Amino acid sequence: MQSQIKLGRIFGIEIGLHFSWIAIALLIVISLAGHFRETNPQWGDGVVFITAIATGVFFFAAIIAHELAHSIVAKSRGLPVKSITLFALGGVSQLEKDAEDAKTEFLVAIAGPMTSFVIGVILLALSTVLGGSSVSTATTPVVAMMMWLGYINVALAVFNLVPGFPLDGGRVLRSIAWWITNDPERATRIAARVGQTIAIFFIAIGIYRFFGGAGFAGLWIAIIGWFLLDAAGASYTQVEINQRLRGVRVGDIMSRDCPTVEGRTNLQTFVEDSLLRTGARCFIVVDNGVISGLITPNDIKEIEPKVRSYKVVGDVMRPIDQLRTVTSETPVKEALEIMAREDLNQLPVLSGGSLEGIVTRARVLQYLQTRIELRM
Repeated sequence: MQSQIKLGRIFGIEIGLHFSWIAIALLIVISLAGHFRETNPQWGDGVVFITAIATGVFFFAAIIAHELAHSIVAKSRGLPVKSITLFALGGVSQLEKDAEDAKTEFLVAIAGPMTSFVIGVILLALSTVLGGSSVSTATTPVVAMMMWLGYINVALAVFNLVPGFPLDGGRVLRSIAWWITNDPERATRIAARVGQTIAIFFIAIGIYRFFGGAGFAGLWIAIIGWFLLDAAGASYTQVEINQRLRGVRVGDIMSRDCPTVEGRTNLQTFVEDSLLRTGARCFIVVDNGVISGLITPNDIKEIEPKVRSYKVVGDVMRPIDQLRTVTSETPVKEALEIMAREDLNQLPVLSGGSLEGIVTRARVLQYLQTRIELRM
């Protein structure tokens, strides 16, 4: 999941927000304001809303701490972390590659819930010392905020340990199944199936509660269940894809007859005569017979149509030395991971500094479709 709003970096990890986070943040603040007004009617509107906003901010800070725990452990185990993105249903740490052993999978997965649990226990202990015994009996806004955050972080830790893949608990389950079977793909299948079962249970309970008068709370449980069902299904599908790509190298499926274009070709002419007429989406740029770069529709779309006739292909291409490349011996699974991680649709295939061909997402999908049709 890509973030649209960048917040900065912590420990070298980019922190960002997905647009969906804004809607849920508003809902949480409004819900907290209603909660604090109901439990503390003596507070003025200003105190209620300031406490609600502060509590919301600290709640999302706790989610970042939860995800940072995953990321820090992942980095310590040699797994590069690209970013952390907050979205409507929480947060997600985007690792650049999967764990290579069951122990790493377990440690990375358990770090988040344990962090949330520790934060929750500390906040509840502090609020008790300051005189709070429950959220409804909190005497000051600070105590009320600490008690709510304490309970919600403990609840967050418990919820995340539900063995529904891809929740943290599902990943813990996967790591245990991996350790027992010594087969990561089989372990993923087990965790995904358990995750789908739990997701269906969540959906059923949510719908039952919604029609039973629980309103939005019931609907929210059903939404979480739907998200888990979709994510678990995607994980299962990924296992099937990995199985079909096992042993397949980039050189087995890459395109060798890549169309070329001269770097001095007018950009508008290239769009009209090459891109639109041929249907090809990736062209090798050559200058005096020497490969100099690559150009795709993605490179051109940033250029205003009215100025394209004043530019040449060489002005907007990506130079060959700045491109992410693979070799013909690179596993296709690894090439797909690179394209997904760096949001690319194709990768040049180089050998000894010379271009051998291009591997694209479309070509990989075509290969998979053919294998599925042939039941291979």
